[in-house]
Amino acid sequence: MTRGHEIFFSPPVSRLIDLAVEEDIGHGDITTSALGISGRQGRAWITAKEPMVIAGLSLVPRIYERVGSLGAFQTKAEDGDFIDCPETVVAEMTGRLDTLLIGERIALNFLQRLCGIATHVRRHVDALGSSPIRLTDTRKTVPGWRVLEKYAVRVGGAFNHRMGLYDGVLIKDNHIAACGSITSAVNTVRRRISHLVRIEVETETLAQVKEAMDAGVDVIMLDNMDDAAISEAAAQIGNGAEIEVSGRVDAGRIARLAELGVNIVSMGALTHAARFVDLSMTVAHPGHD
Repeated sequence: MTRGHEIFFSPPVSRLIDLAVEEDIGHGDITTSALGISGRQGRAWITAKEPMVIAGLSLVPRIYERVGSLGAFQTKAEDGDFIDCPETVVAEMTGRLDTLLIGERIALNFLQRLCGIATHVRRHVDALGSSPIRLTDTRKTVPGWRVLEKYAVRVGGAFNHRMGLYDGVLIKDNHIAACGSITSAVNTVRRRISHLVRIEVETETLAQVKEAMDAGVDVIMLDNMDDAAISEAAAQIGNGAEIEVSGRVDAGRIARLAELGVNIVSMGALTHAARFVDLSMTVAHPGHD
């Protein structure tokens, strides 16, 4: 079982599927029920209508488990594959005709979102070329969707930043304000956490960069700085800490940041700016294709 498939069976994803089924189907699909097709068998295929990176196909059977009885499910592409040719069939399935119809929109919503993120991320990864920069996401995700959205980021070729507040120390502007200074915040945190946990600090000025360096942090985030300030900060930091840039970064700017000595670029836009890509599902009764 792949890492992605393990995620599809995780409690957060199961809850999300349950919510999607509840909000879309409610007490039942009155249109499909009125057709009188219960018990008939059918088949369906999912088609990529535009170029995209595939992500989440193996989630489809999990969704249909909550809807009804699904027969065979066969993928024609793997997560991470780039579909260059529109009208490419990426999955086929068989099952009860009413089940296929009822679950159609739910399955497509998940796929269009995940493939959209993976495709958006891949464009930014491609813009990096051979740059050694590590491109990461942020916590700017749709509530309830974080596990899946961060999975799609990895499929697209980038990396995950913190999954949540529980798995990394990042001292931000409001933390600094609450403690009075970077020095105070870092020293207080360091006394209370394991020596194995790295400390990252967000900085907005060169004076804050120096203070973070003096405090001996592991990662210094340069937030919303222009190229000149980043270059000066990188020279000041040297090899004393890893350098992360966040804010005002797009595909056009990302490649040249490596020339400034940046190690990491974190972008909330990898998830929040991704659009739904165009996928469709065609459902047919045998003999009526």
